[in-house]
Amino acid sequence: MAMLSSSKGVVISLPVLVFSGAAFSAIFLFFLFSSPPPCNCPVTPTTTVVGGGGGSRSGTGERISTSSEDIEWVKKQIEGNGLHMADNVLRKGINPRTRQQQLQDLLQFKGISHYEEEQTNNHTALPCPGELLVEEHHSNYGEPWAGGRDVFEFLAESAHLTPNSQVLEIGCGTLRVGLHFIRYLNPEHFHCLERDELSLMAAFRYELPSQGLLHKRPLIVRGEDMDFSKFGSGTMYDLIYASAVFLHMPDKLVWVGLERLAGKLRPLEGRIFVSHNIKFCSRLRGEECTKRLNNLGLEYIGKFTHDSLLFNHYEIWFGFRRFKA
Repeated sequence: MAMLSSSKGVVISLPVLVFSGAAFSAIFLFFLFSSPPPCNCPVTPTTTVVGGGGGSRSGTGERISTSSEDIEWVKKQIEGNGLHMADNVLRKGINPRTRQQQLQDLLQFKGISHYEEEQTNNHTALPCPGELLVEEHHSNYGEPWAGGRDVFEFLAESAHLTPNSQVLEIGCGTLRVGLHFIRYLNPEHFHCLERDELSLMAAFRYELPSQGLLHKRPLIVRGEDMDFSKFGSGTMYDLIYASAVFLHMPDKLVWVGLERLAGKLRPLEGRIFVSHNIKFCSRLRGEECTKRLNNLGLEYIGKFTHDSLLFNHYEIWFGFRRFKA
């Protein structure tokens, strides 16, 4: 019988060593082939709050809102570069112009083209009106254009949206808010009903191309009187919102719209948000408004004040949800 001796003087027989190795291999193979198959269960997206100032991330890891760390970073960049808000005056390489002056320059000097006469328009597949190039439509709102980002952050987080959510805006105008939803959502997941022709031209001919968002194919429809028939009967929305639009509508038309929208809102999870006020409801008094909402399968979930971290303004929103199928 062959014997193996270690440096410590312990003697091990060769058959014992072979038997031990075989036993270990058998145990290993037993657990390997008896383990359960891997699970293909769907994973529910999660939302994690990052930073003290919000900074929520979606289930895909994409940042939605501005965080306190973001604010501190901007402050340090301004301080580190010694920046102060100076008067916008003529200086080397910069000639400040008002939008009206810019438009006059475009008309006088053939826009941004250096071609002459008939060649001027031959090198652009879809010529852009000068009024859009100087962004006159950014002044169509009572609030800063940049505030659209704040509205998006508030609504997206309040409705717990993911890129796969479906969103409908009533009166998207020139996409002050809509641009941010279009960028965040998957293609064709942003819908809008808008009545104003100039706003739609600005959206299609300037904002979507300049932001590189044409490939997102948002469904933006010209229409009024709360007619949502062109969006299809089978679409269910996770968020429907209207920013100040209901202020300019007769109460009767608002209720017609809510009746048509109630069946398009995803039960329980879906949200409707209306900004500024809900006089269409308060003018009926509390009990009558609640009753009418309940008849539509809707319930009021509260009043929300959204403060901007960056642009010195706030907005008031009123929320509703669909409580039954």
